[in-house]
Amino acid sequence: MNAVDSVTKFVLAHSFVVVRTKKACIEFLSQIKTTCYNQILTKYYIEKYNKRKNKRLITFVCDGFENYKSAFNKLFYRVAELQFGVPIACNKYNLKYNNNPVERYNGKIKDRIKTIRGGFDNFNGAKYFMDLRRVIHNFVNPHQELKGKTPAEKAKINLKLGKKQIVRIGEIFG
Repeated sequence: MNAVDSVTKFVLAHSFVVVRTKKACIEFLSQIKTTCYNQILTKYYIEKYNKRKNKRLITFVCDGFENYKSAFNKLFYRVAELQFGVPIACNKYNLKYNNNPVERYNGKIKDRIKTIRGGFDNFNGAKYFMDLRRVIHNFVNPHQELKGKTPAEKAKINLKLGKKQIVRIGEIFG
């Protein structure tokens, strides 16, 4: 499971699971609550007294998997919005919100896994791969849609890594 900010392309949360249970979805969305809840609340308090149709809350977008909806309602009820049941081909249906950033990120992961011969030895190996992939995506690789910036730079997260980025990232997140 992955969550990607549509503006900055920053991977906000990820979880490597065998089955997307309700508990796993709650743990996954709890990562976002831990890191982003103050921003979500700030936006909520700004919009709190606007009429319902004029409120512009932080919006989460997901496919039609029911456990996402249950987990969202448990963690973000009233302070954010959920666009539930968004199909992958949403541009075809002229929908306002889409899940293209996360689908692109998932596609890159699938492409990378295909090139790993023999796969992973165990569940932890796959988890470590996903952790590293998230760090590289957010802090190392520039993004074409962001005009050569990394998602972290677009999100104004500056770790001042210099030329030896990957070594310093390992020291920070190690």
